[in-house]
Amino acid sequence: MTEVASNQPVDANSGRGHLLDLGAFVGELTVEDDLPSDDISLEGLEQELQDCKTDDVVATILSKGTKLRDYTKDVENNLRQIELDSIEDYIKESDNLVSLHDQIHDCDTILSQMENILSGFQAEIGSISSDIKILQEKSMDMGLKLKNRKAAESKLAKFVEDIIVPPRMIDIIVDGEVNEEYMRTLEILSKKLKFVQIDAMLKTSKALNDVQPELEKLRQKAVSKVFDFMVQKLNALRKPKTNVQILQQSILLKYKYVIQFLKEHGKDVHVDVRAAYIDTMNKSLSISVLQVLSTKIRAYIQALEKLQLDIATSNDLIGVDTRSTSLFLRGREPLKNRSAVFALGERINILKEIDESALIPHIAEASTKRHPYEVLFRSLHKLLMDTAASEYLFCDEFFGEQSMFYEIFAGPFSVIEEHLNTILPNCFDAIGLMLMIRIIYQYRLIMSRKRIPCLDSYLDKVNISLWPRFKMVFDMHLNSLRNANVRTLWEDDVHPHYVMRRYAEFTASLIQLNVDYGDGQLELNLERLRMAVDDLLVKLAKLFQKPKLQTVFLINNCDMTIAVLKEAGPEGSKIQMHFEELLKSNTSIYVEELLMEHFSDLIKFVKIRASEDPSSGSSERPISVSEVEPIIKDFGSRWKAAIELMHNDVITSFSNFLCGMEILRAALTQLLLYYTRLSDCMKRIAGGSSLNKDLVSISSIMYEIRKYSRTF
Repeated sequence: MTEVASNQPVDANSGRGHLLDLGAFVGELTVEDDLPSDDISLEGLEQELQDCKTDDVVATILSKGTKLRDYTKDVENNLRQIELDSIEDYIKESDNLVSLHDQIHDCDTILSQMENILSGFQAEIGSISSDIKILQEKSMDMGLKLKNRKAAESKLAKFVEDIIVPPRMIDIIVDGEVNEEYMRTLEILSKKLKFVQIDAMLKTSKALNDVQPELEKLRQKAVSKVFDFMVQKLNALRKPKTNVQILQQSILLKYKYVIQFLKEHGKDVHVDVRAAYIDTMNKSLSISVLQVLSTKIRAYIQALEKLQLDIATSNDLIGVDTRSTSLFLRGREPLKNRSAVFALGERINILKEIDESALIPHIAEASTKRHPYEVLFRSLHKLLMDTAASEYLFCDEFFGEQSMFYEIFAGPFSVIEEHLNTILPNCFDAIGLMLMIRIIYQYRLIMSRKRIPCLDSYLDKVNISLWPRFKMVFDMHLNSLRNANVRTLWEDDVHPHYVMRRYAEFTASLIQLNVDYGDGQLELNLERLRMAVDDLLVKLAKLFQKPKLQTVFLINNCDMTIAVLKEAGPEGSKIQMHFEELLKSNTSIYVEELLMEHFSDLIKFVKIRASEDPSSGSSERPISVSEVEPIIKDFGSRWKAAIELMHNDVITSFSNFLCGMEILRAALTQLLLYYTRLSDCMKRIAGGSSLNKDLVSISSIMYEIRKYSRTF
C-alpha cells in the first residue's frame, strides 16, 4: 500500500478544483468502417446463424432491420460511457481510499509491536518449560528414592518383628500356664520358627546367629510343656464314669492348636501324643462309652444276655410238629405263645424307634422285661454309631487326621464282630434277622445323611454276615415244609391248620418288612415258600376221606391265610392273589358238592336233560311229565328243610362266619339258578302245565335267600 501511495502522488484538493476532461483522457475512439472482404472468413457462418435463431437479441435486431454495424457502434459507445462513469466514481472516492491506506499502515505497526512482545513471551516460556522438566525429573527421582526407602523400611520392620524374641513371650512360654494366652503365644512362636526356616537370606544374617539359639530353646521348652499338658488331659479320659464326648468337646478342642504346633515343630512328640490318645481311647471307650470294648466287653455281653428273650430255636420251624419239640430245648426265656415266633407283631416298632437312645444295661436289668435280640442289637449299634460319629469328627477337627479313627476303633470293631460271630450261628429267628438287616440299612442312611463315612465298611460287613444267616434259616423253614411228615402233621379237623397259620404269619411279617425296601430276592424266596406250602396243604387235604371235607379244609386255610396277609397291609402282592384264586375255585367246588348232597336229582336232571329241546325231536327219549314230576314234588316237600341243613352245615364247617355266610349265599344263588332252569324246562314239556301246582315260586325261594342274607 505504501508503494501504491508513492507511485501515485495525487492531490485530493487539486482533483476537486479541476474537472477531468474525459475526452482528452480517453481520446478519440475510431472504428474502421470497412474491412477488406478478403480478411473476412465465412466459414461456419451458417452454423452460427442456426445457433442464433433462438437468441432474443439477435431476433430483435433482425425483426427491426437494424444494421449490424450500427448496432455494434451503439454497444461500443455504451461501454465507453460506462467505463467513464466508473472512473469518475473512483475519483470521487479517492479521499476514502487514502484514509483506508493510512489505517492499514497503523495496523501494520501495531501488529509488528505485538509480534515482538509475543516473541519475548515465547522465549521466556521455553525457559520456564525447561525448568519445569528439570524439576519433574528431580521429583520422580525423589519419589523413587522414597518408595525404595519405604519398602526397605517395611521389610526391615517385618524382619525385626519376625526375628525378635520379646521378653514377654519368653516368660509365657517358660513360666506361663497352658491357656488361651499360651495358645496365642504358641502361634507367634510358630510364625517365628517358620520364618527362620523358610527365608534363605536369613542364614547370612548376624541377627539370626544371635536369635536362633534362643528360638530353639523356646521351641524345646514349648514342646515339652504342651506334651506334659496333653498327657495330663488324656489321663483324665481314663477315669471311670468319665463322659468322653463332653471332655473332648468342652476341653480338648480348646487346645487343638497344641496338636498342630507339635505336628509342625515337634514331630516325634506329636507321634507320642497321637499314640497315647489312641491307647487312652481304647481303654476309656471300654469303660465309659460303649461298655463293650477291651476287658469290659465280656461283662457287657453277659449283661445283654440277661436281658435277651429267645424267640426261636432250631426246632421252631413252620413245618415242624409242635408235639415233637421239647421244652428242654428252649432258650433262657421261652415265649409263652410259640406262635409269636412267626408273627411280627409289635416287634416292627423297633424300626420306628431306630434313633431312640440305647439301653443302659443296669437300668434295663432292674426291670423284669426281656427283649428280643434285635432290640439289643439296635442298642449296641446305636451306641456304636453315636460314639463313632463323635470320635470321627473329633479326630478330624483335633488331630486333622480322619485315619486315626480306624486305628482307635480297630479294637471295638473286632470285638463286636467276634460277639456277632458267636450270636448269629445260634440265631434261628428269621424275623429277628430281617429286622437286624433293616436296622443296619437305616443306620447306613443316617450316617449317609450326616456325611460321615466312618462306619460304611463295618456296616457292609455286618450286612454281609446277616444275609447268609437269614437265607440259611429261611431255607430251614422251606425244607421243613418240603420234608414234613404229613401223617404226623395231619389232624382230623377241617379248621385252619397251625402250619398254615405259621406260614401266613411268617409270610405276612416278611412282606411287611419288605414294603419300603422292594427286595426282589426276598420276594423270590417267599414265592418258593408259597409253592412248598401249597404242596403240603394239598397233601394234608387228601388225608380227609370225603371230598367235601377236603374242600372245606382248603377253604378254611385259604381264608385264614388271606385274612392274615391283609393285616400286613394293602400290598398283599402275588401271594395274596394266589390264595384268593384258590379260595374262589374251592368255593365253587364246595357249592356244587353241598347242593349235590341235598338236591342231587334236580342238579343231575338240569345238567343232563334240561338243555334238551322236546319239540326238536332230536332226543332219543323225550322228556316226559312222569320224569320231572318226582323231582318237582321232592323239591317242594323238603326244600326249606334242606336249606336249613345247608345253613347248619356251613356254620359248623367254616371257622370264619363271614366266609361261611358268603359261601351259603353263593350256594343258594346257584340253587335258584338250577331251579329256574328246571321251571323253564317244564314249560317246554307237553302236559307240563299240570305240574304248576307243585312248583315253588321263585319269590318264595328269593325270600329264603334274603332271610339268610340278613344274618350275613
